[in-house]
Amino acid sequence: MKDKTIDYILRTTWLAVNKMYNEEASQFDTTMATGFALLSIDPEEGTPSTSLGPKMGMEATSLSRTLKTMEEKGLIVRRPNPEDGRGVLIFLTDFGREKRAYSKEKVLTFNETIIANVSSEELDHFYKVSEVINNMISNKQIYKQKEHILK
Repeated sequence: MKDKTIDYILRTTWLAVNKMYNEEASQFDTTMATGFALLSIDPEEGTPSTSLGPKMGMEATSLSRTLKTMEEKGLIVRRPNPEDGRGVLIFLTDFGREKRAYSKEKVLTFNETIIANVSSEELDHFYKVSEVINNMISNKQIYKQKEHILK
């Protein structure tokens, strides 16, 4: 893999993880995005719909579709936010809690399996490199805004 670019390795690895999770989820007529949403919703207090997108890194239109599907399947309910009359809180139904537990089990199994097959030193390096990449992107240190201005 050393002859591949870093972005290629990140992309192909993420696609493999995404495919694996979607294959697992499809056995239960759902998707990885739904599982991720279930894990992102506070099971006790609910979660404001406006904070769910940023928390999941999803665009509003994709999130709206996912939430609509989840509501149709009886995984969530939307209720007015008592602290903000304009806002909506997303709550898990009992069925949603069941599916959340299943999603959590799958994520933990993946995590435990990787940890069992990678040394703690290698894992520390992975976390450090991921943090550096995320920080550099967040701080626009890879492509400066001025470089993208067409003349």
